[in-house]
Amino acid sequence: MNLAYTMQKFQDWFTQQWVILFGRKFNPNDEEWLIGPFGELNEIGEEFINQLAVKEHLIMERNVRSKGLLTSIDQLNLSDAELENLSQKVIDFYEKTSNYELDFEVEWNFFFKFFSLIINRLFSKRINQLNIPLKNKKQEKLSSKIIQLIDKNTKEVKYTIWLRKFEETGQVVYSGIYGTCKLPSNKTCIKAIFPLPKGNATVIMKPSVGKNKELILDSSGKDFGDAGFYFLLNDSKNNYWAKYIGSFTDKLIIEESKENLIATQNLKLWNLKVAEFKYKINYTQ
Repeated sequence: MNLAYTMQKFQDWFTQQWVILFGRKFNPNDEEWLIGPFGELNEIGEEFINQLAVKEHLIMERNVRSKGLLTSIDQLNLSDAELENLSQKVIDFYEKTSNYELDFEVEWNFFFKFFSLIINRLFSKRINQLNIPLKNKKQEKLSSKIIQLIDKNTKEVKYTIWLRKFEETGQVVYSGIYGTCKLPSNKTCIKAIFPLPKGNATVIMKPSVGKNKELILDSSGKDFGDAGFYFLLNDSKNNYWAKYIGSFTDKLIIEESKENLIATQNLKLWNLKVAEFKYKINYTQ
């Protein structure tokens, strides 16, 4: 029987064992669209960024203006018609994310609050990752930093990390690696990797452009190889495992407002609303 790495917190071992039991073993060389950095056993948050830079001998650049989640919007391989219709302000945000600041709101479905409480108590605070507020919140400021890890020899960007914290407390909300990938279907998607102990949570989202020039990112899919949520891990023998969660979906819409950009993110489980996050995105001089 394949087992998760044993020398770790029981809750981490248990969830990893669940992935092994109900997921699939895969070869990372055959599934390059899916693979990404894994976390270590200790705290994730900012510490993971430092560990990754040291482990892979990369140069870290942070707090630099005009750095984006994407080097160019062309990385999404949108059609000519979609690209022509997409808001220029949305394009600027994705290409120059570090020039923007965020105001954050969250609204939970009452029936799923227990789920957020369990995740927070067992995982989020301890590993300093995915610290979503447990209560509905209005307009809380997030600091937003783009950190790039650069190959020493080629000077090319290997990883782009979007680090978001609550400005008031400094607590990490998300520490994720962002980029693009091409699914087996040849569809280009945005990929966000959130490191976890001995693994990661990966979200793959299909891009499209709406009638009002908004960018729509949708994780809806049906099976392994589609857009969606994946949990990945290394077991005790260094085998790779992945579990596709088709019942959990994430849809993000980012659009122009009068003076700024507005992003609305809806999380659903079995097509039932879990939570809605809203971001007011302001350009900073």
